[in-house]
Amino acid sequence: MTATPARAAALRVLRGVRRGGLADRALGQAMASLEPRDRAWLQELVYGTLRLRGRLDHILAEHVRRPLEDLEPDVLDILRLGAYQLLEMGSVPPYAAVSQSVELAKEVGRGPARLVNAVLMGLSRRREPVAYPPLETDPAGHLAAWGSHPRWLVERWIERFGVEATRSLLEWNNDRPEIFLRLVGWDAADAVAALASADVEATPGPADTVRLGAGSDVAGALAVVPAVVQDPGAARVAAFAASVARGFVVDLCAAPGGKALALAQAPAVRYLLAADRSERRLRRAWDNAERISRQLGRPLSLGLAVADVRDATVADVDLALLDVPCTGTGTFRRHPDARWRVGPEDLAALVALQRDMLDAAAEVVRPGGVLVYATCSLEPEENDEQVDAFLARNPAFEPAPGCVDGDGMNETDRLVVLPQRDATDGAFAACMRRVH
Repeated sequence: MTATPARAAALRVLRGVRRGGLADRALGQAMASLEPRDRAWLQELVYGTLRLRGRLDHILAEHVRRPLEDLEPDVLDILRLGAYQLLEMGSVPPYAAVSQSVELAKEVGRGPARLVNAVLMGLSRRREPVAYPPLETDPAGHLAAWGSHPRWLVERWIERFGVEATRSLLEWNNDRPEIFLRLVGWDAADAVAALASADVEATPGPADTVRLGAGSDVAGALAVVPAVVQDPGAARVAAFAASVARGFVVDLCAAPGGKALALAQAPAVRYLLAADRSERRLRRAWDNAERISRQLGRPLSLGLAVADVRDATVADVDLALLDVPCTGTGTFRRHPDARWRVGPEDLAALVALQRDMLDAAAEVVRPGGVLVYATCSLEPEENDEQVDAFLARNPAFEPAPGCVDGDGMNETDRLVVLPQRDATDGAFAACMRRVH
């Protein structure tokens, strides 16, 4: 007896994530070797295990006699995969979850296989409820364990949002994400009708998006309508920038190109340059632009360049969009591995990088032009505090209120999208005008 290909692939994906890889990329590679019927099951197992890793570890710790961090990494991941099947995948018989996990562990050794068998058998027989830290006396401990997030982030969010809003945020992050298409040059009603004629279920979403039905063929949907895969949170940032886009526009961190393609459609934009350090990811923008040009029957006024914003050679642009690298704390629902990868030291390093990128981006904007700064983070150091510090050290720029009307604008006319409030990925954007 051996482990099924899907379970073996799941362990390889978690191993790759543990070594610094991105879950979506590792999952895509693993799916290529599987039968189509196994791919959705693998995705559920991997993403579910990553989302609930903290909760699973809390439960497993009650059944393992030594600290989990003392286990071999592969053994711990096998236990997590087995526990997720037992606790969250009702279609998997308990005997299969246990025996298949043991088969995976045999590749590590006989001792680990016996440990995995004992722990998962004990878990399968468990009947009493899980004992989490008391919410009343240790809200951060309770929410970190039950809500499956690093405690340092939970503590930050409780301080800023309060206990109940933080609980709502964690619940949102632990749910399965929906797939949205951000339309380019089409309205939602026409897109929904076209998709329906191709047997793709879709409904109108916010911010020029359509929501695909569960299990929809995304590639097939993109072949029908001119669009890119983009959450409404990111689409609202694109709309925020597009409301003031005119003349010569540059998207300085453009890959994979969704916001650039939206900006290229703004009526007053003459030409848009999409730049990014990653040639591989920028090729996705090129592929999308070519497809959408064919679908619209006209070329897009869009150019691409492999470049680092800190070495930017463009100048005198009318609008620069700087969607910076960030902790991504607003997108943990879509990228569950990211919550376990980012730490306080990463936040500090990213804030320093964002500062350098902002100062470089300011140099390419002409007097009278606009700089739009954006993140997919919820952290104030990356958002309001970063913008306030930039304005304080750059007297040539001032806030440009009224970039776009609508919900989500805070008291300083900056766009703030919160998952627990707006039911989309989190996002932030600020608009600043160069006055001299």
